[in-house]
Amino acid sequence: ARITLEFAVGTDMDRALLLVANRLDRVSGYPDEADEPTIDTSGSDDNPIAWFILQRAPGITTEISYYGDFVDDVVQERLERVEGVARVNVFGGVGRELQVIIDPTELARFRLTVPEVIARLRAESISLSAGDVDEGKRRYVVRAEGELNTVEEVREVVLRSGAAGTGDDLGRVYVRDVAEVRFGYKEATARIRQKGEPSLAVNAVRASGANVIETMEGLRAAVEELRQGPLAAEGLTIEQVYDETVYIDSAIDLVIGNIWVGGLLAAAVLMAFLRSPRATLVISLAIPVSIVASFVAMAAMGRTLNVISLAGIAFAVGMVVDAAIVVLENIYRLRQEGRPPREAAYEGARQVWGAILVSALTTVLVFLPILVMELEAGQLFRDLAVAISVSVVLSLVVAITVIPALSSRLLGGGQTSLKPVPLPVVDHLARAFAWLIRGYAWLTVKSRLLGTLVVTSVTAFALWGAATYLPKLEYLPEGNRNLVFGVILPPPGYNLDTTLSIAERIEAAARPLWSKEETGDPNTPPAMEYFFFVALRSTTFLGGSAVDPSRVQELIPALSGPIFAEPGTFGFINQRSLFGRGIGGGRAIELNVSGQDLEEILGVAQRAAGRIAQVFPRQAGNQFRPQPGLELGAPEVRLEPDRVRLADAGIGARSLAETVDAYNDGVRIDQITVGAERIDLTLKGAPSDMAGQRTQDVGSYPVVTPSGRIVPVSALADVRLTAGPTEIRHRERLRTVTLEVRPASDLPLETALDLMRTQVMQPLLDEGVPPEVRMTLSGAADQLTQTWNALQINLLLALVIVFLVMAVLFESFVLPLVILISVPVAGAGGVAGLVVLNQFQPQSLDMLTLLGFVILIGIVVNNAILLVHQTLYHLREEGLSVDDAILEATRNRIRPIFMSTLTSVFGMLPLVVFPGAGSELYRGLGSVVVGGLSLSALLTLLLVPPLLRLTLSPIEAPAPRRRSGLRHPAE
Repeated sequence: ARITLEFAVGTDMDRALLLVANRLDRVSGYPDEADEPTIDTSGSDDNPIAWFILQRAPGITTEISYYGDFVDDVVQERLERVEGVARVNVFGGVGRELQVIIDPTELARFRLTVPEVIARLRAESISLSAGDVDEGKRRYVVRAEGELNTVEEVREVVLRSGAAGTGDDLGRVYVRDVAEVRFGYKEATARIRQKGEPSLAVNAVRASGANVIETMEGLRAAVEELRQGPLAAEGLTIEQVYDETVYIDSAIDLVIGNIWVGGLLAAAVLMAFLRSPRATLVISLAIPVSIVASFVAMAAMGRTLNVISLAGIAFAVGMVVDAAIVVLENIYRLRQEGRPPREAAYEGARQVWGAILVSALTTVLVFLPILVMELEAGQLFRDLAVAISVSVVLSLVVAITVIPALSSRLLGGGQTSLKPVPLPVVDHLARAFAWLIRGYAWLTVKSRLLGTLVVTSVTAFALWGAATYLPKLEYLPEGNRNLVFGVILPPPGYNLDTTLSIAERIEAAARPLWSKEETGDPNTPPAMEYFFFVALRSTTFLGGSAVDPSRVQELIPALSGPIFAEPGTFGFINQRSLFGRGIGGGRAIELNVSGQDLEEILGVAQRAAGRIAQVFPRQAGNQFRPQPGLELGAPEVRLEPDRVRLADAGIGARSLAETVDAYNDGVRIDQITVGAERIDLTLKGAPSDMAGQRTQDVGSYPVVTPSGRIVPVSALADVRLTAGPTEIRHRERLRTVTLEVRPASDLPLETALDLMRTQVMQPLLDEGVPPEVRMTLSGAADQLTQTWNALQINLLLALVIVFLVMAVLFESFVLPLVILISVPVAGAGGVAGLVVLNQFQPQSLDMLTLLGFVILIGIVVNNAILLVHQTLYHLREEGLSVDDAILEATRNRIRPIFMSTLTSVFGMLPLVVFPGAGSELYRGLGSVVVGGLSLSALLTLLLVPPLLRLTLSPIEAPAPRRRSGLRHPAE
């Protein structure tokens, strides 16, 4: 049995674990054959981080399953001692046991029953404290020690004394008189094969919060120790068939590579604009200073470096130079106007420090709602938010301290030395573009009607485009780990041999793939590196990896075909999700049919399954499985005792059940110590008497009565074939059947949810369901709804926060509205970025991608802030008219706007363009930010000047200071 308790995000799990353990300790009276329960934490940490396969070395003929005890005692014990490992699971082994094989004929001769033998053996195997005795200076502990540790001790247990005066004429009866005692092995409950060879499988699950890379290093060291020592001595080999850190290392290497490439591209853009190695060096230094300081700050905040936080730093590579660009460009412009180095450095930073402060605050404060978001996805958002926020804040510090100081030193010399190297074609294009922007600004500033028409039409078109082309929602990206993992559920009641045959059919389909060389031909399935399966009585697990990790998803259709060859078989095979729980992964939709009456629940569930098969056809790549089955299909041989006949025979119903149990599976008497290991002492019937033949044989099992007669089970009970549930599943204390659907990869989760509600659930409700039965959606459906609702609120809060920050710093409620006009434009650009990306690589609008729109709110307003701040500076500090102030600000800000935008875009572009492990996590987010920035840079220059003219009124100011007429040659 398994009980699952789910807690709210943010719960103190150490305290919760303690409370659950305390409640569990109150439960007593477990059956003799049941182990006491264990407690495991689960969730995203519950997936194994490593799989190992053990096989026999060449020349070893011992059955591989017989090594089960050795693997439990040596391999499992050693791996569980690795720091960071929560538990180790072993599959395919069978344990050794000491078997007492009874002879019913001898039992009858001595008039002994099976329950009497069981009771006597349990009574004889003891180790109990019996108090203590004080004598002289010493205290002696009294212990009754009578454990059965050897075959001989078990054989010599007295079942009946036959002593004089007891009236027993059969004499003393020992176990050896009625049973054979020998060592044997338990019946196998699993079959494991790796590439067609019998094997044992071992997986390791990390402890919650443990570092995966450090844990895997410990596992590798432990495995190598085992390989060279105990395993070699036993004639076993071990091979690791899955290593989660391969994906993590590849993902981290890719992000680090993107940081380097993004930084170099950003520096190249700066060089193209400034054409001054000294000026480029000054700004470029902001990248390593901010990034290294971010590492230190994140460590001080207790945040770890992972794929998500590193991606946040990679996004910040282009953003951290924004403030530096604005400061240096202003200093550079003042130096070209003839100002002395120190004056230019001071005045250049003073003029724009307010603008970069507002820009940094808006970028950081939009993440406030994300930092307090208590959802699973919020944990991912938090790492990204912290990484970007820390980098941007530190870049602000660098921009107002390091940049002016370096500029006063490195940008010294005469005015001639600051003239950029001419590039005729580039300079002509730049001058033409700047002339067009200035001309457009002049027209829209001078004509309010034209400005109003342009602003209205551009904003309306942007909103229409965003609404039209916005993709459907997904929950979280699946990941592209090099592992396909599946579960196969055969019809209820199938035995191990039958489930093994199903697994062998899949193995036959996989055999050509692990025997071939990887050719790279997209028209043929990829070569497999590993393939293994674990066949259990009621289910089968399988896993495989590809030689070429980028083609692992192509293994799914190749392995899925043989699953459904067996009628009534359900199954999932999918690329293992990074975030999903359960076999269905992160895209599994669960329809729960709950109620009190099992037959009513099954009736509704069967109707729902029929509709699911129509709406989500398997041929289209959809996968489906019910939990448990859709019918009471588990075959049972049911014994219904006849009380009268049992009383006449002198035995009770429990004695009958224990007798049948002994002949069928065997009854565990106790655990005994043999040498240094603990094994089971089991009472069993002879192989010829035990099950495994026909169901009719159960009725002929021999039952010995106290009078010494042997009667068949059928003489004491009615034996009939029937069916029962394979599993009893409760959810919120109601009996539940869960229908789990995994939509095809090309079907967005939002669309699948709509189909589930409108074409599965609603028609069932229209047709009518019993009033006690209710249907609910859970799994990815539940998480998607919660996260989407939370993100909508966060988007609104981000807008409000940005508005309030700008309102305070600009001392106006109107100017922030002018700046916020860039947000819908950026949203349209983000959607356009997704549309372009989908032409080359499928990308859904998952929750991480949606976070890109939150980020855009904080960063696309920066360009508008520059324009508004510069306009106010000219208006208030230099006394220009409103028209002249707007036009002068537009002329001065064209170059820094495009410099900062292009450095940000090129800094982030590698995250979008370069494929590889982990890229699916942030590729969509990157495309949204790159698209939004690219479009907003241009449209901000088109929208903000006319809006400023519509909202600003002349402001009294002192007479303007004399200004130099020197201009940058590119302008």
